[in-house]
Amino acid sequence: MSLALDKPRQPRRPAARRSNGELYSWLFMRLSGLLLVVLVLGHLFIMNILDGGVHKINFGFVAGRWASPFWQFWDLAMLWLAQIHGGNGVRTVINDYARKDSTRFWLKMLLYVSMVLIISLGTFVIFTFDPNISN
Repeated sequence: MSLALDKPRQPRRPAARRSNGELYSWLFMRLSGLLLVVLVLGHLFIMNILDGGVHKINFGFVAGRWASPFWQFWDLAMLWLAQIHGGNGVRTVINDYARKDSTRFWLKMLLYVSMVLIISLGTFVIFTFDPNISN
């Protein structure tokens, strides 16, 4: 008499078709991670060492920075890359740990909506920031 055991990590649902989506996702995570390291470490070095530390950061400091398209692009690149990189990681966790298809669907919809809202709001703030606030 033999016991039949399932294969480890046997997929719960059959693969419908082969696509390169996960390969591109994996590649994006590696490339965006490298670029984020450069952007974030550059940001920390410039803000904390070259510009005299965090005690100088206030509304006027940010207004002066965002007057330059270079700093707008730098912060926009950090925002978009960090949000998409983190969202892709959370999507992978949802795919790995959500057991029911409906749970997986709603968690990913919540993730996608929150990503779009944060990216949209951050982009809106960066491009419409007005340093001349009147009382």
